[in-house]
Amino acid sequence: MSEIAPPETPMNNVAFTLIVLRSSDLARAVAFYSQLGLQFTCHQHESGSKHFAAQRGAVVFELYPLSPNQPSTRGTRIGFSVPPSLGVTLAALSEHPSSVVSPPKDSEWRRRAIVVDPDEHRLELVQQ
Repeated sequence: MSEIAPPETPMNNVAFTLIVLRSSDLARAVAFYSQLGLQFTCHQHESGSKHFAAQRGAVVFELYPLSPNQPSTRGTRIGFSVPPSLGVTLAALSEHPSSVVSPPKDSEWRRRAIVVDPDEHRLELVQQ
């Protein structure tokens, strides 16, 4: 696949700052992602939904409740770089045995595995 270069604009320094997933069971989702080492705090903005947020550097990862009037995020695939090894991370997810979709294997993108969270979001876990 060839790389598509963006036009020269002030936007060339764009960076990710927010990832939002919706969950049918927030407690279960927080427990799952906490096994990856994320630490969550509960938030509520004005009259909005209570949700959970974890921050890593400049990126905020939020879990919101899935509700009928909001679009689902099911089908979203995100990636995490995990230390110290993929084996340790997968062992931490052992209480979710059906979560491993593709076991660890070496690839051109480093050693990686694909897991699915309790809401069927696919996660690519890459060993640092």
